[in-house]
Amino acid sequence: MHRVIGERSLSETSVDPDLARALLRDIVRARVFDERAVALQRRGWMSGYPPFVGQEGSQVGAARALTDDDWLFPTYRSNAMQLARGRSPADILRFRRGFSEYEPADGSETHAGRRPVTFTQATPIATQLPHAVGAGMAAAHRGDERVACACLGDGATSEGDFHEALNFAGVFSAPVVFFCENNGWAISVPTDRQTASETVAGKARAYGFEGVRVDGNDPVAVYETVAEARESALSGDPVLVESLTYRQGAHTTSDDPDRYRDAAAEDLPDWRTADPLERYGDYLREAGVVDDGFVEAAREAAEGEIDEAVAAAERSERDPGDVFDHAYAALPPRVRDQRRAVAERAAGDRPAAGSEGLPGDESRE
Repeated sequence: MHRVIGERSLSETSVDPDLARALLRDIVRARVFDERAVALQRRGWMSGYPPFVGQEGSQVGAARALTDDDWLFPTYRSNAMQLARGRSPADILRFRRGFSEYEPADGSETHAGRRPVTFTQATPIATQLPHAVGAGMAAAHRGDERVACACLGDGATSEGDFHEALNFAGVFSAPVVFFCENNGWAISVPTDRQTASETVAGKARAYGFEGVRVDGNDPVAVYETVAEARESALSGDPVLVESLTYRQGAHTTSDDPDRYRDAAAEDLPDWRTADPLERYGDYLREAGVVDDGFVEAAREAAEGEIDEAVAAAERSERDPGDVFDHAYAALPPRVRDQRRAVAERAAGDRPAAGSEGLPGDESRE
């Protein structure tokens, strides 16, 4: 495992001062986004949200190690990674309010035509992993110089899709980096009840490729580890990276971690449970890379950006009829009538009782 932060000077790493500052700025921006998203959910602005506080260093370091040509397959908690890869905070907020991730709030071209490419975040556990492997195999078949980075949590390693994805990646030498954020908990289940393996990284050996562990609260170490894994994957050797971080908050805003987690009883080293923002900020200040006002200035800039993102998301209006658009290739007559009825109600023109087109009219074909 890469040594924990503080045991190396910045000059001993592959990260120059400009990148070091960019990493810290991204971490501050992600923290502000997460704080605002939780506050918005608490007042009913969106139905639910998965906080990632404590994992910003892990995600930002990994994101910065990828190139614009690489493909990212995120989970529902990978928001810091998406932000660091250039996805608009307004787009992520709109997604939480029912919009597609491919409908940018600024009215610009869809993400499918942009670089870097970030695929739709996966809420079902581990379903994105076989997709990432397939995309990586396709890229290799076409001779493209890109990798697929598949994000997952430690709980995803208990899913069948995890086995299938890693097996295919190993057999077909797919250019994939599996980036597992081991945050200590799969909802309410601790890692030692999730797997009997000594490490998550060790699981890679069964599939014929390398697994590595890294201090997930050290963005520099994560950056270097993922960058090395990326080069390996490009040469036909996929890698499973286990980033040891810690979920400081709840699984989601509907979760109460106090019911199952006693922080005082958790036997984890300080480097793993430390706040990555404070820890990394202190490291760069002591190295003379940033001054005392850097974090405050970055936070102020991020707060202004998130203010604009919230306003942009609130200006967006969802057409209730859109829920029908991707249910069928061709809408059956009864569902087509239901869509028409919903549109009429949304327009304030409620059909009279008994008229054709009402939802639930079993007499129609």
